Amino acid sequence: MDEGKKVVATRSDLHLPRRMFHLTMGVSCGTIYALFLTHNQAVYILGICASLLYIFEQVRLNYPEYSGQFAKVTHYFLRAEEQLKESASVPFVMGMLLTILTFPKAVSLIAIYTLAISDPLSAIVGIKYGRTKIVPHKSLEGSAAFFISCFIIICAVYSEEFNNGPITVLFVAFAVSFCVTVFEMLPIKLDDNLTIPIFTAIATWIASALFVI
Repeated sequence: MDEGKKVVATRSDLHLPRRMFHLTMGVSCGTIYALFLTHNQAVYILGICASLLYIFEQVRLNYPEYSGQFAKVTHYFLRAEEQLKESASVPFVMGMLLTILTFPKAVSLIAIYTLAISDPLSAIVGIKYGRTKIVPHKSLEGSAAFFISCFIIICAVYSEEFNNGPITVLFVAFAVSFCVTVFEMLPIKLDDNLTIPIFTAIATWIASALFVI
């Protein structure tokens, strides 16, 4: 790989192209699912995308002679540590696929938008403005951005339910956002692109069932 294409970004870097791609792809997938696709159609399409992405990653990792060709595109999005292992794109797509496959549409949309918006937003705010450390690699400012954005997402997806009981929706949004924000701070060794949407969906589904949303 030539020096101009060398991947040097790490998890602690702002790496805006990667985070904006993360946000754009996640929001696009969620919006297309919300407006145009049935449950089965979304599962088929994401399943195909996940399979193709996995094949691409295997070729990229196992055929280094082609790494220069791949690097023309991937160097904008990969971290340095992902040069020799699967990138976060696989768990990112799998996280969305599993939530759509398992949960009702509204719940899976909340999970997808939380992954797409809250996760990169908290990283950007935390890296750029984070001063108050809560746990290693997590700041109060970044976690606040995660909580607020997650709260807004839940209220937006459940906006039609405000006519039936706004207090209930606000309470569910607060409770789920708080739980997911705390979960996001835990030092879990699994990829957060997989764990965040699944935990968000589980928390939202339980809270929605308990309070009949």
